[in-house]
Parts: sequence; structure tokens; C-alpha cells
Amino acid sequence: MRETKFIQQNQEKWREFEKTMEQPRPDPDKLNDLFVQITDDLSYSRTFYPNRSVRVYLNSLAQRIFFSIYKSKKRSGNRLIRFWADDLPQLVYESRAAFRLSFFVFALAFLIGVVSSTIDPDFANIILGEAYVEMTMENIQSGDPMAVYKQKGEFGMSLGITINNLFVALRTFVMGVFFMIGTLIDLIRTGVMVGGFQYFFVEKGLFWESFLTIWTHGTLEISAIIIAGAAGITMGHGLVFPGTYTRLQSFQRSARRGVKIMIGITPVIIMAGFIEGYLTRHTDTPDVVRGLFIGLCLLFVLFYFVWLPWLKSRRGFDHAISETTLSADKSQWIRFQEINSSGEIFSQVFILYSKYLSSIAGVSFISSGVFVLGILLTGTGAISDWFYFPNQMFGTIQVFDQFFINDSLPFLAIINALAYALTCFWVYRLLLRENGSHLSANWFSQMIPFFKILVVIACFHLMIFVNGQNDWLRLLWLLVPVPLLWGFVMIKEGISLFTGLGRTFFLLSQNISRFLGLYLLLFFSAFLFFLLIDTSLIWFFLDVISWLVHLKEEAMLNFSTIVLTFITLFIFQMLFAMVLLGIGLQYYTLKEIKEAETLRSRIRYIGQHKNIKGIEIE
Repeated sequence: MRETKFIQQNQEKWREFEKTMEQPRPDPDKLNDLFVQITDDLSYSRTFYPNRSVRVYLNSLAQRIFFSIYKSKKRSGNRLIRFWADDLPQLVYESRAAFRLSFFVFALAFLIGVVSSTIDPDFANIILGEAYVEMTMENIQSGDPMAVYKQKGEFGMSLGITINNLFVALRTFVMGVFFMIGTLIDLIRTGVMVGGFQYFFVEKGLFWESFLTIWTHGTLEISAIIIAGAAGITMGHGLVFPGTYTRLQSFQRSARRGVKIMIGITPVIIMAGFIEGYLTRHTDTPDVVRGLFIGLCLLFVLFYFVWLPWLKSRRGFDHAISETTLSADKSQWIRFQEINSSGEIFSQVFILYSKYLSSIAGVSFISSGVFVLGILLTGTGAISDWFYFPNQMFGTIQVFDQFFINDSLPFLAIINALAYALTCFWVYRLLLRENGSHLSANWFSQMIPFFKILVVIACFHLMIFVNGQNDWLRLLWLLVPVPLLWGFVMIKEGISLFTGLGRTFFLLSQNISRFLGLYLLLFFSAFLFFLLIDTSLIWFFLDVISWLVHLKEEAMLNFSTIVLTFITLFIFQMLFAMVLLGIGLQYYTLKEIKEAETLRSRIRYIGQHKNIKGIEIE
């Protein structure tokens, strides 16, 4: 083929490529296809036009694609900025029907609370509790009706309120899995309580003071709960209205959108807790200042969650939200040798999880058995005193700390290390087998680095939970995925403990936001699943066992403690395996980002396979 004809046949395609390259945020999937086509044309030009300008042109275009794909990682630190500036407003706009429904349900429930309080004088006692009402009445009589916000220290109160608000928001979101009905019920419950609470002070002639005090922090707090309700409705919508997707695929897509919205309001909830702990208590602040602060908080909510999404929709969003479906197809290809986004890795986690579900369940069963056997052999005192399980919805998550530090179980850290090391060891072997990596027959030699790392984590747990006064140390849990990645690096590359540590930090350099982002996504997903399981269903299961097993009261209490401990640890291990799969999969992406082995191998083969009209030249 003449060079002029070759150019005429492909020039429109090349122009389209150049336009794509000029976009501020080109689609990475399109760039990948673009790279393959350009390298094919480049290979052809090197064969037939080695000394012509078209070869130079195509070579320069291929280089531009290379730099766009692999050197854009320098801008990866802007991922969080892009999420807050574009992704979240786009999610809010596309879920605007859910936001409107959440707001109107809450507003209606608020009015129901107010009207019910006007009709029934004892309504406040029912929804707020008699103890709280009596305490508030005493504060009113003492001349400080808002003294409830001054009872604790600023830091302790702020931390406790933030944790409680996060729990309430997560509960509102999680209940959306029950076909949106659970979220709507929770919104009604919260709205009625807020309406009744506000009218309680109105009835006592304290409307203005209560308004300025309550809504100093309540503007952000209640807004966050309404947005959490919208996230729950968004998630449940996928179950109720699957559209052209299967119900499972629709739920997986909507659940991911809901989780992203929840991640987006986390800073709002934290800020509301800080305000309530540090600012609300200053009731002697001039009313004008407090009123102005409430107005600013309201303007922020309206600006970011109402006006900005609308404005961006009019101007056009920078890119479409990824809608990678979480297919349960066991034969679906896992792209180990490519750079995958957090959403793609999240999808692949569920693919592998469903594929190896029975194997993961088996090792979780064994690990839970090791834990129970370990505490039975080392525990002191009565078995029923070791763990406490509240018989209520989301009760176990409220006593989560007891599984990591317990005065009755002096060797709990070591037992945890052994149990979690077994799960790590098995799940990582499954992942290596999926990748086709060579597995050493000496399993014990691979277990040693895992056991060392998990012992460190157990000591880490001990340091955090023993020092109960320093609650801020619990934030160090964010560092837990680092030693887990460290363990996978050592087993995958067959290197020593300290060499593996250096290798881990090399992979994480300039990619820490990507790494922690995926971990938080997996953590919130695991937390979501645990909340779904942590309901009265567990107690129903225990009641069924009690019907079949007849023991005396004390023996039955001990038996129930052991059964509930085993079930809880089994759930922990199953969810822990999901996090491990994500960390292991992200290793391959981090490695490709830093070393680009796949791309380099493709470049080496460019021009080596020469073809004339489809016939390969020997």
C-alpha cells in the first residue's frame, strides 16, 4: 500500500485520537484501545515506511498515549479533589429524586412530632425518655436549660457525639437494603424525635434559646442524616427497580453509589460533632453570632448539595461516573497485569469472593474454631463474663472492643494473631493461585512472615485499647492495611521481612491516597454487611439452638456465649477475607504503576511481528 493511501485511510482516526488526547480527562479505557490501534499502525509503518515522516508521527502519538496513561499518576493526588469537586456533586444530582424523598419524609415526620406533642402532653416522655425529660426540667429550673451540652469535656463529648452520629447515619443508610422501607422508617423515627424535642422547649417558652443552641450543630447533623437517608434510598432503589439489569447487578451498582455518598458526608458528620462538643456549649455567645453561624452552615449545605450539583449539570460534568457491574460470573477475567481503578478492584473482589466462597467459609470456620478453643484454654473466670452480647439490633457492634482487649483473656492478642494469620495465609494463597503464581510446597515457611506481622497487629490492638483514655489512638486502625500489604509482598515476591517492608513503602509512595481509598471503600462495605447481620436474626438462630439443646440455666448461658462468640468471629473472618482480597489485588495495580512491566513488554514487541496483507513474514 502506498504511503499516501495509508494516510488517507487512517487520517480521520488519527485526528479523533488527537482530539481525545486534548481532553483534560480522557477516558482511560478509550486510551487503552487507542494505544493498541496506534501501536498496530506504528508497527505497519515501521515495516513499510521506516524512513518516512508518518512513522515519526505515529511514534510521537504513541509516546503521548504512554505518558497520558502512566505519567498521569503524578496527578493521582488530585483524586480526592476530583471526588469532592465533581464526582460527589454528580452523584447527588443523579440521585436528586432520592434526596427530595428523604427530605420530604423527614420534614413530614418532624411535623408529626410537633403535632403529636401539641395533642399529647406526655409525648415527649415517650420519645425522649422520662430520665432525659426530668434532667432537662431540672436544668430549666436551675436557669441553664441547655446544660446538657456542658456536662462533659470538650474532646470527650465531641468524640462520643461524632461516633454516635456516624452510627446513626450508617444505620439510616444500611436500612435501605430492606427495599428502601427500612431507611424511610428510620427517617420517620428520627424526624418525629427531632420535632418532639424542639416543641418540648417551645412549650416551655424557650423556643429562641433552644433554636440557637440546637441548630448550631443540628444544621449539619440533621442535614447529614437526611443525606444518609438519600444514600439508603439510592441503594434500595436498585433492589426495587432493577431496570434492564439483573436484580443483583442493579443492587451492586446502586449500593456502590450509596457508599460513595456516605463517604462524602463523613466530613460533615465529623464537623457537626466538633461543633456540638466545642461550640454549642457556649450559650452565652451573642444571639446574632449564633444565628449568623447557623445561616452559614445552612448556606454551605444548600450550596454544595443543591446549587452546585444543579450548576454542574447545566455546564456538563467533566466525566461520566464509572458503572462497572459487579458480575458474579466465576469465569470472568481478572486483569492482574493492568492498572485498575478502585471501582474495578472493588468489582473484582466480589468476583473472586463468590468464586472461592466455600473455601473462604472453610478457613473462616477453622480460624473461628481456633479463636474459641484458644480463649477456652487461656481464659479466666466464668465463660459468660468474657463477652457481652446485647439482645438488640446493632448490639454487637457497640461492644466491638471486647474482641480485641479483655481482662479475662490475657492471651487474646496472641490468639487473634494466630486466627487472623490463618485467614491471611489461606486467602493470599487463593489469590496467588488465581494469578497462576508458583506456590511453594513448604507452607510453614510462608506462614512465618504472616505470623510475625499479625503479632505486631495484635500488639497494636493492645496499645490502642488498653489505653482507653487516649481514644484518638484508634485512628491508627487506618494503618492496618499497610502490614497486610507487606505480608502479601513478602509471599508473592519471596523476600525477607525487612526487604518486604522497604518494597511495600516503595509501592505505596505517591499512591497512598489510592491505597487508603480502596481500603476505606472495602471497610465501609464490610461494616455495612456486618450491620445487616448484626440484628435479631442472630438471636433467633440462638433461640432455635436452645430449643434443640436442653441445659441448666448457667450451662445454657455459657453455651450461648460460646456460640455467639463463634458466630461473631466467623463473620469477622469472612469480612476480613474480603479486605484481604482487595489489598492483594491492589498490589498488582501498584506494581504496574511503579514499574509498568506490561507496557514495557508491549513496547518491546512493537515491530517484531511483521505482516504483509495478513501474511506473517518469517
